[in-house]
Amino acid sequence: MPRIDFEAGREYDDEQFTATPAFESDRAKVLRVCFEPGQFIPVHAPASDLVVSVREGTGLVREGETSHRVEPGDAIVVPADTPRGIKADDERLEALVMVAPPPTDADHDPVREGLRRGEFDPD
Repeated sequence: MPRIDFEAGREYDDEQFTATPAFESDRAKVLRVCFEPGQFIPVHAPASDLVVSVREGTGLVREGETSHRVEPGDAIVVPADTPRGIKADDERLEALVMVAPPPTDADHDPVREGLRRGEFDPD
């Protein structure tokens, strides 16, 4: 089983969140996601179940119409096809994220568009 070292290799980017793969198979993908203050993954609804486990910082995880305030130690589960997004507060946010099955490239089109437009929630 791969070991995820959270103390080494953190990757932050001033332009947008970073998602560093930790494990991937045909059935699941595990990522370490790092956000600078205010950065986000736009709300979108891929056909993948999502688990977000917050390691550091605070933020918001959208699950359908519900917004969950999160902090270290919190975990949020979002079923497939449910709108979801993640946004850092005014500090860095780091989370371990698992999606199953791994999303397709087309599933990421709304994410790319939301980032291009600078919109967390396109509605």
